[in-house]
Amino acid sequence: MTKLRVLCTAALLACASSQVLADASSHAASAESFLKLMHADQGTVALYGQVQQMFNQRFEQLQAPATKKATLETYTAKANAALDKAVGWDKLKPDLVKLYVSNFSETELKDMIAFYQSPTGKKMMEKMPQLGNEAARLTQAKLEPAVPVVNKLLEDMTGELSPKQAAEPAKKAAEPAKKP
Repeated sequence: MTKLRVLCTAALLACASSQVLADASSHAASAESFLKLMHADQGTVALYGQVQQMFNQRFEQLQAPATKKATLETYTAKANAALDKAVGWDKLKPDLVKLYVSNFSETELKDMIAFYQSPTGKKMMEKMPQLGNEAARLTQAKLEPAVPVVNKLLEDMTGELSPKQAAEPAKKAAEPAKKP
């Protein structure tokens, strides 16, 4: 009878663990589908463009002759390879899947997929880069008047807290008062 219990318990655990694995796999698949829908694999394209621009600017600053363009292309390719090694989609995807699986249930992921496949969701995805840029521009414009004020406050605090400034009041307090 004990052997039967052990076998039944083992069978039950095997079934339960396979269901958990299937659920985890399904959950991860939903996260991957959502990431694909959101074009997450294109998330680093801007970074690659910025690095390309850095190399081009350096090439121009150095006033390198056109005959050295192959050198620029070689170093740009090496930089792209370094970026691929660090932040290529094959490197980011597993971590992003884990991130989404840990923050959204499978049902929530499926709901988000359904939304972003709807006309409103498609419009939102289309407009988000433009809206993000515009929001950043508006924020920057509103921030400009505050920058000098914040910089002045930072300067004032630095002056008040610097060792030289702190020593001045102590030095004056230690000096005998001058008679008029």
